[in-house]
Amino acid sequence: MQIAVPERETKNKPSSITTTPKEKNIVYHTKDLNLWYGENLALKNINLPIYENEVTAIIGPSGCGKSTYIKTLNRMVELVPSVKVSGDILYREKNILAKSYQVEELRTNVGMVFQKPNPFPKSIYDNIAYGPRIHGIRNKKVLDEIVEKSLRGAAIWDEVKDRLKENAYGLSGGQQQRLCIARCLAIEPDVILMDEPTSALDPISTLKVEELVQELKKDYSIVIVTHNMQQAARISDRTAFFLNGEVVEYSETDKLFSNPSDKRTEDYITGRFG
Repeated sequence: MQIAVPERETKNKPSSITTTPKEKNIVYHTKDLNLWYGENLALKNINLPIYENEVTAIIGPSGCGKSTYIKTLNRMVELVPSVKVSGDILYREKNILAKSYQVEELRTNVGMVFQKPNPFPKSIYDNIAYGPRIHGIRNKKVLDEIVEKSLRGAAIWDEVKDRLKENAYGLSGGQQQRLCIARCLAIEPDVILMDEPTSALDPISTLKVEELVQELKKDYSIVIVTHNMQQAARISDRTAFFLNGEVVEYSETDKLFSNPSDKRTEDYITGRFG
């Protein structure tokens, strides 16, 4: 992957997005971000602040750049060989695209939950303990505490506390997704990225995950990509509408859905396209 970041200190360029900060800290600030897959420009001049202890929803039609954008926030997009990036992505005021920034440090602070549940082919306990063990924790009592705290945090402890030695594949799809959220919590991240985390789940499991997201924002900053506009309206504080690789509109969720300022946003949320 090529990252076109000039060897200079990041300047505070004014964002083209206007939004009310509500006295909250900015966790991420994407500035003038462009991304290419080969010759194809997939993200165009993205300027987007993401605020602390909020749920930020990313909506838009298929192929608009939603998942590509969220994967830039933990640099997972680097796994694609043909990718080129320019611009700045500031996480806690440090440019994560700078050559000196360690991706391992970033992914310790920024957890990821994927579209389809992806538990490891291990026991429920070992799924949660995996990350802490990687970080050098070996004391069983400490691991036991982390496992219980993480499973409680993902609202699944009562369902699995008597099954911790069983293979995680024996859980239902909704339980597996909450297990993956618990696995993310076990490394005590600062931010949780969710890429359509309920698209493969039934309505009851979806509701449980949505309720969990609302609870988690007390302690974490959450960015969620969703194709479900009703879900974005239900659970997010702010929403960004992506179209053709650009941010068309970004504001508080209530305003975006009730009084959008761009006709393309109105057309999308009223079902005229997408």
